[in-house]
Parts: sequence; C-alpha cells; structure tokens
Amino acid sequence: MKKLLSIVCCAVVLLSVSSCTKQYITPNPNQTVFADLTSSSWTPYTDGTGSKSYQAPVNVKELDGGSTQYDGIIVAISYDGGTTYEQLPEVYGGTSFSYTYNAGMLTLYAQSPDGGTAILPTDPIKVKITLVFSN
Repeated sequence: MKKLLSIVCCAVVLLSVSSCTKQYITPNPNQTVFADLTSSSWTPYTDGTGSKSYQAPVNVKELDGGSTQYDGIIVAISYDGGTTYEQLPEVYGGTSFSYTYNAGMLTLYAQSPDGGTAILPTDPIKVKITLVFSN
C-alpha cells in the first residue's frame, strides 16, 4: 500500500510540474530624448499663487496620452554639454529647477529656491528626457 501511494504521489507531482508553462514578457525599451536650451528659450511665468519663475517648453512628440497616464518620465539637465547630468527636481547654482508634462510637451521651470525673485538661466543647458515605459 505504501509503494502504491508513493508511486501515485510521484506521478501527481511529475504531472503537475510538467504541465507548468513559462511565460516570457518582453519589456518595452526605454527611450531618451535630448533638447538644448539657451537663455532665449526661457520666458517669464507667474502661476496661480503669484509665484514668479521662468519656463521653457520642450516639444516631445514621444509623449502621447498613454505615456502621460502610465509611463515614468525622468528629466536631467547638464551645464557641461552632457558630460554630467543632475536629475530634476534640483537646486543648481542658486536656481530651483522642476518640470511638468502633458501629451507632446514637457515644460521646465526655473525659480528662486526661497520664492523670491525669479532667476533667468543664462548658460546653455542640455536636457535629457528619459521615457520609462510601463505595462
């Protein structure tokens, strides 16, 4: 009886293990978009609370409605032509940088970290926008 029970148990285990199927999910590749900003790229901006800053719009055609709803967006800036990047939000050189995005557009903001007078970025800035796709 023990032998029969052992054989039946082994058969059940073997059948259940061999019936498993592996499912492979191929991830979507991430995408990186670059933009260059100059001092003329920035325009004055005042938000609803009266806070003053500068804004620089960047057209990003890769940002569609699905991307804005489900994917991640990582933005970094470089003051040395792309050798070193600082991820946003960031306070760099006395200027606080942040961003917002919607379909087709990413907007960078530059303002004083203490809410005082807006600071206009005068140096060229290289922007790296990484789209991290999600399921």
